[in-house]
Amino acid sequence: MNKINLSRLKSTFYTSSNIGRTCNGGLTRLPLSMEDKKMRGVFVEWLKNAGLKIRIDDLGNIYGRREGYKNDLGGVMMGSHLDTQPNGGRFDGIMGVLSALEVIRTLNDYNVKTRRAIEIVNFTAEESGRFDIPMVGSGVLTDKYSKEFVYSLKDNNGLSFEESLEEIGYKGEEKNRLTNFNINYYIEAHIEQSVSLEENEKSIGVVQGIEGVTNLTVTVEGQSSHSIYPAHKRKDALLAASEMILSIENLQKQFNVNPYVGKFKVFPSKPTTTAEKVEFTFGIKHYEDDIRNETITFIRRQLQKIAESRNVYLKISPFWEMTSTKFSNEIINLIETASIHNNYSYQKMLSPAGHDARYMNDILKTGMIFAPSNQGLSHCEEEYTSFSDIEKVTNTLFYIIKHLSS
Repeated sequence: MNKINLSRLKSTFYTSSNIGRTCNGGLTRLPLSMEDKKMRGVFVEWLKNAGLKIRIDDLGNIYGRREGYKNDLGGVMMGSHLDTQPNGGRFDGIMGVLSALEVIRTLNDYNVKTRRAIEIVNFTAEESGRFDIPMVGSGVLTDKYSKEFVYSLKDNNGLSFEESLEEIGYKGEEKNRLTNFNINYYIEAHIEQSVSLEENEKSIGVVQGIEGVTNLTVTVEGQSSHSIYPAHKRKDALLAASEMILSIENLQKQFNVNPYVGKFKVFPSKPTTTAEKVEFTFGIKHYEDDIRNETITFIRRQLQKIAESRNVYLKISPFWEMTSTKFSNEIINLIETASIHNNYSYQKMLSPAGHDARYMNDILKTGMIFAPSNQGLSHCEEEYTSFSDIEKVTNTLFYIIKHLSS
């Protein structure tokens, strides 16, 4: 039975892990940064050496195509992203791209000819660490964002997405988008980013779908004052915001949702002065959109009550939303079959995090394979998935791609 070359796969990881490497062994490879440019250059060379036809679209998405002998049939695509969060990890997204490359190399090793074309994709700016919005490259392809909106996004230094594309030399052509090619399937391998597989001692996560999420921005405005000002008369925006965050945390028990708080800014932030203004973002995740929407309605009312009791002004603005999705039953069943065939332990599960696969699911038959994450950690330097587990996921991906494309 054909198996992937783990030693070769490790070598690609070692190369990747040294491009944008942080002092504590993680990665900072922000979208369209110089580090991203360097990694893209290496990746393109790998694609060329594997005999793939390379194209780059107007979002900077990179594609490598292995032709089939019946290209009138829809092709099979696999991949993820090579960019990271600031001080992120070496595996999140990256595993999906490098595993896909190893699948192609293994097909070449065994001279496997396929009826369907096979493509690898590296999506641009899946991570939101630079331009705030996630899943940009796949989002434009599926009409979630307009090209004009994305091009106008700016980083903290005022550099736009379009300017960054041009600066690193990866502003390709719209005609190269995957939507202009005959593609039927998309498979994404990814680390779990949580603890379920590890705690249940399973090697393969058969992802059935992705939970929906609503992200909101909260602005709390009060009155700044000296610390000697009487406590009962203060309009302290920070205390109000803190009470609001505790109220958000309680949603987990009340509605069985998965709430979280992201950005948090305090103005002014001084030792002896109370806060006049606080801005923070929070999100609610749940697979059932009705429950998520009900929760959002409830928490809006709760935050307004807190604002009134604290005598501060409250503004809640939509930031980003993604509805839940159900992946292709054909691919779900095939991942399960591959796991049984390879004698790998597995479990069916949902993804609480968004991925490019979420958007691809709207236009292609889509599925995801998860690998265990050590202690469930991700988006941090401690992020780790063992090469034993990466090998199993890549062998599973190989089985699926070979089956779908033959």
